[in-house]
Amino acid sequence: MPQGIEEHTGARIARVRKSRHLTQRELADKSHVSYSTITKVEQGNMPASPSVTGALARALSVPVSDLTGQPYIEELRHDQLDGLIQPIREALDVYDLGPDPEVAPRTLDALRSDTERLCSLVRATDLKTAAAELPGLIHEATAAAYTEGTDRAWQILASAYRTAYDVTTKLGYSDLCTVALDRVEWAAQRGSDPVLSGMRQYMRALVYLRAAQYGTGHRLIRMGLSAMEQAAPGRERDVVTGQLHLGAAVLAARSKDGDAADGHLAEAERIAKRTGEAIETHWLAFGPTNVGVHKVSSLAERDMYPEAVAAAEGLTLPDDWPPSRMAHHYAEVARAQLWMGRTKDSFGSLQKARKVAPQQTRYHPLVRETYVGLAHARRSMPETFTGFGAWLGR
Repeated sequence: MPQGIEEHTGARIARVRKSRHLTQRELADKSHVSYSTITKVEQGNMPASPSVTGALARALSVPVSDLTGQPYIEELRHDQLDGLIQPIREALDVYDLGPDPEVAPRTLDALRSDTERLCSLVRATDLKTAAAELPGLIHEATAAAYTEGTDRAWQILASAYRTAYDVTTKLGYSDLCTVALDRVEWAAQRGSDPVLSGMRQYMRALVYLRAAQYGTGHRLIRMGLSAMEQAAPGRERDVVTGQLHLGAAVLAARSKDGDAADGHLAEAERIAKRTGEAIETHWLAFGPTNVGVHKVSSLAERDMYPEAVAAAEGLTLPDDWPPSRMAHHYAEVARAQLWMGRTKDSFGSLQKARKVAPQQTRYHPLVRETYVGLAHARRSMPETFTGFGAWLGR
């Protein structure tokens, strides 16, 4: 059966805490998370922020995924997405076997066009189509890389691996997204592309961000910035460098280092003034809008919820901005609004996320946690609230 309201992150925290024979106050002392926050989170009254979940996971000596409960396998099966994962896993596993004699790859131009198209599908949150087509593309690109042996061929394969990272991350398969990133680096080195290597370190840092291993994440950001120094000057290098600074800002914010977060945001803003909106450059959506969105995220991660909501209200997202980024932003705003007691506004933000990116929103842990918190204010919620919960599988 789909997960019920009782199966929220707070309930899992309480279960693990009790198995460790810790009281709530003892866990508060051990994790440096306030007693009142732990109480609210365990009861489901408020969503657990990523920084709180990470701190509690470290204190309880369990992976963050044990507390968030992803992936949501029953919902994945309902949407027929779970069956698409194994072919991706198998495609990633044959990277070192040379060209498959049964695969006749298309031209490099055709493969490059396909890698770009699948990247755009992921940004549009059409995960089902992207996941279905990805294994075949990886097999073709692998054969082409070995057959052609050119930098361009290896770079195309690295791009296909990057899409595998995006898909598996959004569906909650953290183990597989790590494998995909290893393949990105393997192909990028053969393609002599420092930009792809730097981007891979950014994505690795996000993996460690989600695992609440912020120190390692910062080290990876530094490695990424170092790799970018080897890249040719230009807009491509600026975009990836700026995105690395945005990743560093969120890492610093979750570490509660506000000064460092503000410093990285300022550097990203300086670069964004030079690049402008660069939505399709490696599909990172870097630019002034993304800097603004990360400012909201940074404030929320530092528990500065009124400031985060005010920053969000002063931000206008372009109509052509990637739906995947829009949905994530709306989910973060919804959490901040809930902490402020603005329940109807919070639910409105969740509905916006669903409208622009339904597949991604359904599997977003922050959406599910915020819904649990809103469920405790059910009397003040509109009639559509129950239907939204049924859609989530709650």
